[in-house]
Order: sequence, then structure tokens, then C-alpha cells
Amino acid sequence: MTVFPSAELKVDLKKIEQIKHTIDNTLRLITFSRQHLADDLLDAYLTKTTSLKDLLSIKNAQMEAETEEEVELYADRLRDAMSFIAAEILSDSQFQSEVQLFQLFRLISPEAHQRHPNKYRQTDVQIGRYVCPEPFRIPALVSDLFYQMEFIENPIIRAIYFHHELIRIHPFADGNGRTVRMAKNWILMYKLCPPIFISGADEKRKYVEALESSFLFLNRGDRVWNPHLELFFDQELERLFRNVNVVYKSVVAAGQSRIS
Repeated sequence: MTVFPSAELKVDLKKIEQIKHTIDNTLRLITFSRQHLADDLLDAYLTKTTSLKDLLSIKNAQMEAETEEEVELYADRLRDAMSFIAAEILSDSQFQSEVQLFQLFRLISPEAHQRHPNKYRQTDVQIGRYVCPEPFRIPALVSDLFYQMEFIENPIIRAIYFHHELIRIHPFADGNGRTVRMAKNWILMYKLCPPIFISGADEKRKYVEALESSFLFLNRGDRVWNPHLELFFDQELERLFRNVNVVYKSVVAAGQSRIS
């Protein structure tokens, strides 16, 4: 495996412009309306997927918990990671290093980190029909991924690209999905975009199918923009588009409640 070259990305920018337009409208409300506060935006980001109902949906979709107690534990770790990211962003720290990747890994998947502290996996892994790269290749692949990210100016494209490629590398023995989603959200939130999470089993199934198809295509050696990679980007952009509209409506509702 080699990291997909960032220069080959050919993302349709129309959806990104729509997303940016809604984000700009939200920021205008907070900046110029006396009925809206900056806290409204942060509250909308932090509470977007932390209700028990949402977490049960995430749990069912990701199969990362079996009982309600495990869901609550997952919720606590999710909140801790989101709060950590918010504090890092407040100190003007954007996601751009392997050290930060391990920080998120430790927060969101402490059991896996405890088994392999600050180390990448040492065993072979297969995702469906896709065989992940051998353990000895992982450090160089992760390093190259961070290098490739430097050439992607748009934060939305950078975040989705990182998500796709880190899952393809699959650097950890466990907790890869949870860790990469938090890293992706750090990239997005630093640029005032809301976080993206998968919601529901059907959405999870389509997500997994898109990733597997893309990985298998790229594994043949064709490092070019292709329909499978495009589908994954479209899915992620649709989730983000949905979330920016939810955040906008949440901020509007918070302002209206103050008026009333």
C-alpha cells in the first residue's frame, strides 16, 4: 500500500460551498444578533450526538457496545474527547501530528491504548475482503499521510481524506474508527465546522461498503480518483451538510427562546 496522493483528489466543490454558506449564516447570527451567543454554537456542537438516543443509534450502527452501561461509558469518553478537542482549539491548536493522534487514541479507547501504549498494531488485520498493510509499514504510511495533508488547503477535504486513509492504514489494534472520527472532527471544528458522526445501521452499512470498495480498488495499484472514493466523499459531505443545517436551526432556536 501507498498513501493516496492528495494531488489526485477531485472533490466536487458545490456541496462544500453550500456547507460553507450555512456555516457563514450561523456565524453571522452569533456575531451580529444580540439574541445569539457564541455558547450557542459550542453547545450545538457538543450536544449534537451525545443524547442517549443518538448514542444508542451510534452504538447499534458501530457495534461498539452491547449494554446500556457500555453506551454510557462510550458517551463519557466521547464527551471527554470532544471537550479536549474544544480546549485544544481554544488554545489555537489544530490537528496535525502523530502525538495528537495518540492523545485521541488514549482518550477514546483507553483499554486498547493500555494494551499497546503509544504503539501501532503489531498484528495483521483484515477488514472484510481488504487486507490492511503489514505492521512494519504503518509508521512510514502514517508519516506520509500527515505529509500529504499539508498540501490540502480546504479543511473539509483534508478531514475526509484523513479519515479515508487512516482507516485504510488501520494503525491501531483496536479503536481505529473512534479515533479517526475524533481526529476528523478536530480538523473540522478548528475551522468552525460541526462534527460528523454516523447515525443508524443503514448509514453504517453504506459507509463500510463504500470504504471496502474504495480500498479494494486502490489496492490494485490504481492511485487515481475513482467512483468508490468519490462515493465515500459524497457520503461524508452529505453527513456534514445535514449537521450544519441542524446546528443552524439549533442556534436560531436558542435566539428565539431568549426573545420569548
